[in-house]
Amino acid sequence: MATVLRPLSDRVEPTDPEAYLELLMNLTRREVKGRYSQSLFGFGWAVAQPLATMAVFTLVFSRLGNISADGAPYPIFAYAGLVPWFFFLNSVNSGTASLVQYRNIVTKTYFPREIIPLSQVCSRLLDFGAAASLFAVLMVAYGTRVTPWALIIPLVFVLLVAFTTAVTLLTSAANVFYRDVTPVVQIALQLWLYLTPIAYPLAKVPARWRGWIAANPLSGIVEGFRSAVVYGREPDWSLLALSGALTLIALVGAFALFKGVDRSFADVI
Repeated sequence: MATVLRPLSDRVEPTDPEAYLELLMNLTRREVKGRYSQSLFGFGWAVAQPLATMAVFTLVFSRLGNISADGAPYPIFAYAGLVPWFFFLNSVNSGTASLVQYRNIVTKTYFPREIIPLSQVCSRLLDFGAAASLFAVLMVAYGTRVTPWALIIPLVFVLLVAFTTAVTLLTSAANVFYRDVTPVVQIALQLWLYLTPIAYPLAKVPARWRGWIAANPLSGIVEGFRSAVVYGREPDWSLLALSGALTLIALVGAFALFKGVDRSFADVI
């Protein structure tokens, strides 16, 4: 890691944003190479996760549970929700332990500590791109028509990255002080999957529970993706606005909490 950090100490001042950006890019590159350099299938694993889960969901929820997708083919309906979900899931899973994993540079070098969990999120962007490419193939195979509403995808994607970053900052900071945060997060993510309208449409949730599901920021994000690309229609703006507001609160709160405790990381780790 010395080659990564040398520019930070030898050529620039500690407050140089270019050095921080270079460090973020180097850590992101290191994560991607470490994940796929000796992998037989490489980026194929990024596609295999949502694809395999889509097949299970189709069998269990569509064929056995008779859950409809409001007129859309169920496989593409499920896959549209699984692509953002696995980006969130994998980012949080790897980001939670990232500060402890990089303890050597956290304890010896000055830099904004949030760069480390952020690099975990950035490294998953390639996975998202690979999974989204297969989704484009599925759209062609099922004859799904692209409409102008697809133009809102960048907005929904920004919300996804922002919320993922917020949760990753929180869990990574907590894991420094309490190492059992990692298994707790893994269990919570398993439950979170079913509290997010991925295997089922939000409209199918009973009215008395729908408000609670809508309070999950990922609900508006997943429903927004589906509206734009699967149904080609206007999203539920109130749901998307709720997700946006909750995401902003989570991101600001997570960043403030992270910066409030990051000076203690080197001592605790």
